[in-house]
Amino acid sequence: MSDKHVTVLLQEAVDALVVDESGFYVDGTFGRGGHSRLVLEGLSERGRLLGIDKDPRAIEAGLQLNKDDGRFDIEHGSFAQLQQFIDGRDLIGAVDGVLVDLGVSSPQLDEAERGFSFLQDGPLDMRMNTEAGISAADWVNSAEEADIARVLKVYGEERFARRMAAAIVSARQEQPIERTLQLANIVAEANPAWEKGKHPATRAFQAIRIFINEELADLEAFLDQALEVLKPGGRLVVISFHSLEDRMVKRFIRRHERGQVLPKGVPVMESQLNKRLKSVGKAVKASADEVAVNVRSRSAIMRVAEKIQ
Repeated sequence: MSDKHVTVLLQEAVDALVVDESGFYVDGTFGRGGHSRLVLEGLSERGRLLGIDKDPRAIEAGLQLNKDDGRFDIEHGSFAQLQQFIDGRDLIGAVDGVLVDLGVSSPQLDEAERGFSFLQDGPLDMRMNTEAGISAADWVNSAEEADIARVLKVYGEERFARRMAAAIVSARQEQPIERTLQLANIVAEANPAWEKGKHPATRAFQAIRIFINEELADLEAFLDQALEVLKPGGRLVVISFHSLEDRMVKRFIRRHERGQVLPKGVPVMESQLNKRLKSVGKAVKASADEVAVNVRSRSAIMRVAEKIQ
């Protein structure tokens, strides 16, 4: 299987992240190291970079990079454990920048055996960390119909969540749902309004993946922790591919830009509002040229913020 991964918003993300070539940085979604390698190119001999990833295959790639470049280190886990990994290095409040590139990497999608793709047949797994948690197959074969519908509606913003959930429960009574194309066909048949250019199972697969990997809970925990580990002037860079994720990031930055919300008329100075972040530039999307080369970049959106205090 190919490990080729086209990193989205590569130069833009690294340019936004690296503010000090001798600083300490974190790539919270190492993947196959696309962002990390470019970050390392921009660091001096004193600069350091920590990679984090749930995926054991990504950790293998990270360990190889560590052998090639001693400025890099890798941790197996979630970016929701950021504070733990940074505290272990005694660097709370001293990190120069943190980057996360959310969603699934190209190798995960392209490897049928990982179970993320509705285009290739493989075991229905969907776990980013294949060494922990419940697989998508275990979940779709045991969850209550109402819970399946809720996941598809909330995490996939799927209009036909109830119809799809009913179809899944009906199908599993005939035989267990264990393959990706098996689930994709069930969901597609339950979708009465196919959109041009979009597979009818897209939102359902996305929803189940987000749920299985606890992606939104991890993102919420990560954002709070990033604010604590960054130094004043440090950068937070988040690339998201889903409207739910992007809304979370946008609201988080806005909340800490605004500072403490007080009743109208309370006499306080601007400096007392505890504003902790400021946005850096506008949200960035992939260029037409990048989308032409890598269609998966079309939904990418990058937001950058700088810690004030």
